[in-house]
Amino acid sequence: MKAVDTNVLIYAHREDSEWHAPAAVCLRQLAEGHDDWAIPWPCLHEFLAIVTHPRVYAPPTPTAQALDQVQAWLESPTLVVLTESRHHWDTIRSLMEHGRVVGPLVHDARVAAICIQHGVSEILTADRDFGRFPALKTVNPLVAT
Repeated sequence: MKAVDTNVLIYAHREDSEWHAPAAVCLRQLAEGHDDWAIPWPCLHEFLAIVTHPRVYAPPTPTAQALDQVQAWLESPTLVVLTESRHHWDTIRSLMEHGRVVGPLVHDARVAAICIQHGVSEILTADRDFGRFPALKTVNPLVAT
């Protein structure tokens, strides 16, 4: 199963992003496809926090529109929304120790741990920091391979 990171969600949503077209195509293919795909809850929360923030986007996405976007993704019949499991602490602790994770990278470790716990094979992201977690393959869907 593939999971989608926050940055791909943002680019797919924000038409003013230079990465909008490839991100939108990526999400449309996942949402309309037959295979299960995933979004970790922390990525949905972070999406909402970023697109509605007036210091990040001028103008920011109105809250109602951002919530509608999340609702649209949640309506995909193949979407699996991921959250921490009972083994989360052991997984994130190991990732933090082995990846020498500190500060803001703790969020990425949290997302990686959630994905690993649920058997996600790859995360679609433009964030190279996920390379710290070799148990999770990273794929940048925004660049041609």
